[in-house]
Amino acid sequence: QVQLVESGGGLVQPGGSLRLSCAASGFTFIRYAMSWYRQAPGKERELVAGITSTGSRTNYADSVKGRFTISRDNAQNTVYLQMNSLKADDTAVYYCNAKLWQTYWGQGTQVTVSS
Repeated sequence: QVQLVESGGGLVQPGGSLRLSCAASGFTFIRYAMSWYRQAPGKERELVAGITSTGSRTNYADSVKGRFTISRDNAQNTVYLQMNSLKADDTAVYYCNAKLWQTYWGQGTQVTVSS
């Protein structure tokens, strides 16, 4: 059974940091490219950051470049999203995504940036 379980979301003040984790199971994690997406209320889901299967390449949305860092630990079947200098516009549900021949999604974790 494929599972992507996100954790680490919560309420944080503007300028603060959070680290999201996504624990994967039920598929060959090391073969899959991994990404983080987010969806704010009333908006479409958007790509935040992606990382290749080996971790050799990453890509980011312009809105998070220089503030967010995606990484993965293939030994632990986990992908991370370090989020620094958070802004109110970063408020959204954050989803973990795995993609190869098939695409898998996690259930999402809420991130709220507010004073």
